[in-house]
Amino acid sequence: MSEYEGVLPIHKPAGFTSHDVVAKARGILKMKRIGHTGTLDPQVTGVLPLCLGRATRVVEYMQEMPKEYEAALVLGIATDTEDLTGAIVQETEEVQVTKEQVLETLRKFTGTISQVPPMYSALKVDGKRLYELAREGKTVERKSREVEIYELELTGFEPDLSRPTISFRALCSKGTYIRTLCVDIGRELGVPACMSELKRTMSAGIPLSRCLTLEEVELCVREGNLQQYLIPVDQAVSHLASHQVSAEKVKAALQGQRLSWTAVKPQVMGNEPIRLYDPDGNFLGIFHKEPESGAIAAVKVFLPGL
Repeated sequence: MSEYEGVLPIHKPAGFTSHDVVAKARGILKMKRIGHTGTLDPQVTGVLPLCLGRATRVVEYMQEMPKEYEAALVLGIATDTEDLTGAIVQETEEVQVTKEQVLETLRKFTGTISQVPPMYSALKVDGKRLYELAREGKTVERKSREVEIYELELTGFEPDLSRPTISFRALCSKGTYIRTLCVDIGRELGVPACMSELKRTMSAGIPLSRCLTLEEVELCVREGNLQQYLIPVDQAVSHLASHQVSAEKVKAALQGQRLSWTAVKPQVMGNEPIRLYDPDGNFLGIFHKEPESGAIAAVKVFLPGL
């Protein structure tokens, strides 16, 4: 068959980098044009949407959407990587924390918070990834940045273990480092802390329940039914408003010509990207209203049937 097109939601296993998953998928699907929508550390499992074919053109819009995680942290220990894979840099034997203190702390981290990206992260500074510098034993100054924690829910608290653990669910904006959140929660509680578990349960609006393992993808390819599990490109960016162009302006839209605002219904109010369809419901691409002229201009055109 021709190459697949759409978003393939993968349940990433532990031990794989996001790049490993893409490489594995390329081998299974026999196609090169595959991208992912957000790096997961090797030990982290969960939702990793893969964009196949022309769907790679909407990666940037999918990455803007909130992400959801289930995580756990241990109190009384801190590491250089902010998780259990690193070397211990601080330790304390005595940890006395109540559930009420934990709940109050989680409330403080809901909303807009400031984070300093960890040294062991894929963020680039002067063209080099931070984790590469960290492996060389170097530490560089990182600017703090604001992220949004929409929901932070306590899902478990075990105070009586030798190292007490806190489990939580977080719904957050892109660019949020859950490892750093775990460390900061510990700091607010007055004890060292590090992340012990992390699973991404939603990305780009795709829940874990909709994901396939790599083994299931292989099976679907052999049985010839993988297409039914792919999310169409326009559905993958369903957070963008849907609009329709008049029949006589469909050709102009597909040719990338600017459209009068009167040719698009409902009227486009803001300057945010929109999904544009023809009167038959065919997805034509992503467009936006130009602030100065008010014209509707093409951002990414998707010719139907190609």
